[in-house]
Amino acid sequence: MNNKLLIASIALTICVAAFLCYNYIVFHDAFFFVKREVVIDKIICEGDMDNDGISDMDDIVQGARLEILNKTKYKSNYYEGGYPPKTEGVCTDVIWRALKNAGYDLKSNMDKDILENTKDYINGVVIPDPNIDFRRVKNQHVFFEKYAVSLTTEVKPYNIKNLYQWQAGDIVVIRNSDHVAIISDKRKKNGVPYIIHNSSTYPMEEDLLQKWSKDKRIVGHYRFPIPENLLE
Repeated sequence: MNNKLLIASIALTICVAAFLCYNYIVFHDAFFFVKREVVIDKIICEGDMDNDGISDMDDIVQGARLEILNKTKYKSNYYEGGYPPKTEGVCTDVIWRALKNAGYDLKSNMDKDILENTKDYINGVVIPDPNIDFRRVKNQHVFFEKYAVSLTTEVKPYNIKNLYQWQAGDIVVIRNSDHVAIISDKRKKNGVPYIIHNSSTYPMEEDLLQKWSKDKRIVGHYRFPIPENLLE
């Protein structure tokens, strides 16, 4: 093999390796381009709390996406009455606003449960405070664990059975940053859905779920509607 051929071979190997590394880093799968797209069926949701002709889960996604359109500025603060102005919010505000769009009053239900069962919220509540309690990740986590359907916290790309459990409108909670997000109706080729959240600047729709799962940061995965006896 002459020197030119050797150099070309080495250069090609480096390019291929770089291409595969790029795919692994960006798409979490070096060989994603040779795999077929996974189609995940949409779960049938008959609930329609606000009677607008749109199912609860679709309403939740729409409500979360409205936060993106609104460009709600990330700002963590304490507000009298509990609710921040429409132009401000954090990750937990995406959740209650999305649920409100479906007809659910998360604040009222959480305030009631925290007052009646304060001991359940020991990690997030000392003395019940309706002005802030419903906007804390730890408290939302406890509430969803008690009153929502709990689902898998694993994310398996290309695994239809696993990914069917991850549906648009679901809620996911992660540790290490005390964060919460809504599962989007947009999916990658491997079937893994995007998430809608507000983590630092403005609400965004991002490809983070698979990375969170790989890093073992997902501590909760929930689905509404909540039981009728809790609704107001």
